[in-house]
Amino acid sequence: MEKQQKQSPAMMLLRLLQGALIGLGAVLPGISGGVLCVIFGIYRPVMELLSDPKKHYKTHLPRLAPVFLGMGIGFLGVANLLAFFLERYPNQSVCLFVGLIGGMLPSLMKQAGEKGRSKGSWISLLVAFTVVLGLLVGLELFSVQVTPSVLWYLFCGFCLALSMIAPGMSFSTLLMPLGLYTPFVEGLGRLRPSVLVPGVLGAVVTIVLLAKAVDRLFERHYSIAFHAIVGVVSAATLVIIPFRDMASSFAALLSDLICLAVGVVLALALDRFNARFPKE
Repeated sequence: MEKQQKQSPAMMLLRLLQGALIGLGAVLPGISGGVLCVIFGIYRPVMELLSDPKKHYKTHLPRLAPVFLGMGIGFLGVANLLAFFLERYPNQSVCLFVGLIGGMLPSLMKQAGEKGRSKGSWISLLVAFTVVLGLLVGLELFSVQVTPSVLWYLFCGFCLALSMIAPGMSFSTLLMPLGLYTPFVEGLGRLRPSVLVPGVLGAVVTIVLLAKAVDRLFERHYSIAFHAIVGVVSAATLVIIPFRDMASSFAALLSDLICLAVGVVLALALDRFNARFPKE
């Protein structure tokens, strides 16, 4: 046990960088912090620590502390930059994010089928896709206006934590259709207490209540759970595509398509890098 707790400076730096990338993945639309945990081979120890900290903190916390520190740095460091681009170039930014998500979908499907696919897997994907698409389209058709508030920021914290404990679930895909992503990210980047406090509280409560349940769900029903996540991500991504902006002019269509293509290329490049990254 003692040997597991000792880390060289190089290993601590590596874990700090991994944490920073995971933090970036948690806030960047189209990328999941949970997926990056899987890619870096630390998802299982992270989930074990979150689901039962009393049992695992002595063996897991020393080697994961640099990861958590890096996550905070990566998350807060990019929040202001994202808020700027979403405010100045909203449609182009969204198209870039849609391209990132679309480029990652093949990788997500591959991960979803790592333990086989059953009839239930495809049913879970279809049901999740239909339910989420119907919900988000219904909100748009009935012009449901979501005004940011403490309760909604608690919900944002829930989605953020869920994106960490459920691989493949990007919290931006749920918040963008509701119009909550930009104010939430901007509030976090500027450390506004009205956003930061309920967001952190929602994330902590979610981890305490759901980490163990999600860990067991993926352990016992990996394929069904992961295919459901693919369905949620696909439906939420489809809703945020700015079709109206694309149809407004040729210049808008061209710029949006270029951003979509750039997003796909970046996602595929990241996927190729991930395939070569050594797992723990």
